[in-house]
Amino acid sequence: MAFDPTSTLLATGGCDGAVRVWDIVRHYGTHHFRGSPGVVHLVAFHPDPTRLLLFSSAADAAIRVWSLQDRSCLAVLTAHYSAVTSLAFSADGHTMLSSGRDKICVIWDLQSCQATKTVPVFESVEAAVLLPEEPVSQLGVKSSGLYFLTAGDQGTLRVWEAASGQCVYTQARPPGPGRELTHCTLARTAGLLLSATADHNLLLYEARSLRLQKQFAGYSEEVLDVRFLGPEDSHVIVASNSPCLKVFELQTSACQILHGHTDIVLALDVFRKGWLFASCAKDQSVRIWRMNKAGQVICVAQGSGHTHSVGTVCCSRLKESFLVTGSQDCTVKLWPLPKALLSKNTAADNGPLLLQAQTTQRCHDKPLGWGCGQALAGGGRAWLLPPTTSCWPQVTGVASGASSSLPWTRCWPQPQLMAPSSSGRSRTSALPTSRPGDISCPTPSSLQTFEGHDVAFVSRGTQLLSSGSDGLVKLWTIKNNECVRTLDAHEDKVWGLHCSRL
Repeated sequence: MAFDPTSTLLATGGCDGAVRVWDIVRHYGTHHFRGSPGVVHLVAFHPDPTRLLLFSSAADAAIRVWSLQDRSCLAVLTAHYSAVTSLAFSADGHTMLSSGRDKICVIWDLQSCQATKTVPVFESVEAAVLLPEEPVSQLGVKSSGLYFLTAGDQGTLRVWEAASGQCVYTQARPPGPGRELTHCTLARTAGLLLSATADHNLLLYEARSLRLQKQFAGYSEEVLDVRFLGPEDSHVIVASNSPCLKVFELQTSACQILHGHTDIVLALDVFRKGWLFASCAKDQSVRIWRMNKAGQVICVAQGSGHTHSVGTVCCSRLKESFLVTGSQDCTVKLWPLPKALLSKNTAADNGPLLLQAQTTQRCHDKPLGWGCGQALAGGGRAWLLPPTTSCWPQVTGVASGASSSLPWTRCWPQPQLMAPSSSGRSRTSALPTSRPGDISCPTPSSLQTFEGHDVAFVSRGTQLLSSGSDGLVKLWTIKNNECVRTLDAHEDKVWGLHCSRL
């Protein structure tokens, strides 16, 4: 679909091979053009409303020029060998730029309806935009000639000089998959450039410098984990079914899209002060991220060593000294934080620091579940984390309050109680633990059993929030085992649950 410059006419192309024009004001069809083979997937009006020209492209990769005044096809432009993806016009209306998945862009003279230049761009182009004919040194535009910008499967915006066919500017490509660009458009009056990525994100740039101004996140399928971030819980981290992380500022809903992992991020955890947080993913790695006072988040450390997906990560609560990961390879790894990472003067110019696992231990016969700041659970066992990295976590014994599979665990604000939940019977049990530093750890026994799934302690440890596969969130009072509130808002399983500091 496309509007004409006056916004009173609308052109549509369809699977029947027809191109239709509709009068939006009077609500009736004005033109019906036939002759295109297969699906018509692209229509565009000429920018000069007095010329009454409509362009379309169909499955044969040809561009047809239709005259609304004569109700006929004026010309068929053939130069592409694959689907034409976009059409752009110069300010004077005499030149047209077409892009295609055949990895070329073609400059057309609309007065003679002939191709004047073919530029190989070496990528499947989804959108091409003609830039204003004025010098922009930041983008390599040094003269007032014809320049255009392309967006395609390489995931970067590139600027080309039409006369020489040379690329004069290439945007730095962020890491991670899903960066292919599927659309690009220029808002000339506002001086903004908008692009869309294959993973449904919208990126808004300042047109003269291509400096990223705003990001709009589009979700894909499940949200796997959430965490509050910042000393005042000013932000929220979201791990969706994607290698990318989204960080939202709660007050403004501004979003940052974080790239680094190469496969789906499975779990998150935040260190005590709220500036550092960790993520783990199916790419068998763990990453540490830092947010500065301006709210900008960068990756400051990364580590690898597991031989399977890393399904859980928990950060030390007493001080920012270490983190622990659990994997489907049935092992637990303890990662000390490098001293350089804790320095406020640490710069990220040299890239993320390398994490080295201090200890690896096979703890379970089944994949490890989830953990909290003081304890880990999985495979029917509960582990107490040490206050420092000088010793390895001590097993507290077989947890008898739930089934042998313990995929979720949360700890009481004071480290005397933990709440592992069972995926097998959807039960949550409150279990006592020893205090940090205690050497003797008795076998935990169940104090209370609740029906639930993922869990979180609230109200200074007197109440418990649980969520389950039924999409419900329940508030329990631990003392009398009573459900005092049921919250029904989700339509499917609740995977993540986290409470603010208040």
